[in-house]
Amino acid sequence: MREAHVLAQAKINLFLRVLAREASGYHQLETLFQRLELGDDVRVRVDVSGRSLDCGRVDLGPVERNLAWRAAEAYAAATGWPGGWAIEIDKRIPVGGGLGGGSADAGAVLRCLNALAPRPLSAGELLALAAPLGADVPVLTTEAPLALGWGRGERMLALPPLPARRVHLALFGAGVSTAEAYGALATARGEESRPRPILWTPDRLARWDDVALVATNDFEAVVFPLREDVAAVREMFAQVTRRVDALHHADGEPARRDPAGGDTAPITLMSGSGATVFLLTPLDGVEVVFEVRGPGAPDDEEDEAGSDARDDDALVTSEASTDDAEDASRDDDGDVEDGGPRGFAIVQTRTATRVAPVSVSG
Repeated sequence: MREAHVLAQAKINLFLRVLAREASGYHQLETLFQRLELGDDVRVRVDVSGRSLDCGRVDLGPVERNLAWRAAEAYAAATGWPGGWAIEIDKRIPVGGGLGGGSADAGAVLRCLNALAPRPLSAGELLALAAPLGADVPVLTTEAPLALGWGRGERMLALPPLPARRVHLALFGAGVSTAEAYGALATARGEESRPRPILWTPDRLARWDDVALVATNDFEAVVFPLREDVAAVREMFAQVTRRVDALHHADGEPARRDPAGGDTAPITLMSGSGATVFLLTPLDGVEVVFEVRGPGAPDDEEDEAGSDARDDDALVTSEASTDDAEDASRDDDGDVEDGGPRGFAIVQTRTATRVAPVSVSG
């Protein structure tokens, strides 16, 4: 029995523009994909009788609608191989949060099957199978940690990876329906919407400081009025970015540990159609610490960084510090920290500078 194993890495969108709507109803997109170290463990076995998909205790609905299953079916239909398979997925990427978890699993299955196949497909042939599965699947089938994507996600330009950054992800109990987000955006824009033209050059996306200048997500304008919780956390993260930026450039001078030659601009944005909100900061220099306080915590114990958000049930403070203190929400394996009664949780990971390779055994 032969098997292949790979980490199906999540993605965030460093910018996301929704362009023209086709006659078919699909929207053209333009986005900058960034892979994360956070991912699902995907294992594919072949030379087995029958076909199966095991996602552990996570209920992902009917198997025939699962993207990983559909990816395996597409590969078998295109190549006549394999006759049977067993797919096992250990889910770590939150479902329905805009992080591309299902698409990452589909891309991982395609890569695993191709690594096991007696006659592997070319890179172009593999992308041709990925494209009909969804806009995020093609890029998550490649080995590009950073890529500019457009069209329906099937057209991509791989870019040199940016230096690794610390990522805080705010995860919510409920995601955002992609179809409803597109519908709300179309209604808000009307029939005469004409997105402004733009000319991208590789040097405009070669530094974090430059990416920060174009970090926008068209869905934020329509999701935030519907999801006050997402909007509130996005604003809290925005306050943190302003404080981090100020600390990096206090009195016009770089911080004492200015990383990457001054490439320090923090970035916060909603990923995809939501609901996950991310915060990116350099690994060196200013470090961000999130502290969750339970009900009854004193309201007047404000952080020295002066950045906090509150509601009736809990106080969540965020501290920007040049100290080497451990991050209160740190979990490099991607396990979710308890976000308290606010209904969200924070997980820490990093941006990826490489895509995990497929390992084969048997």
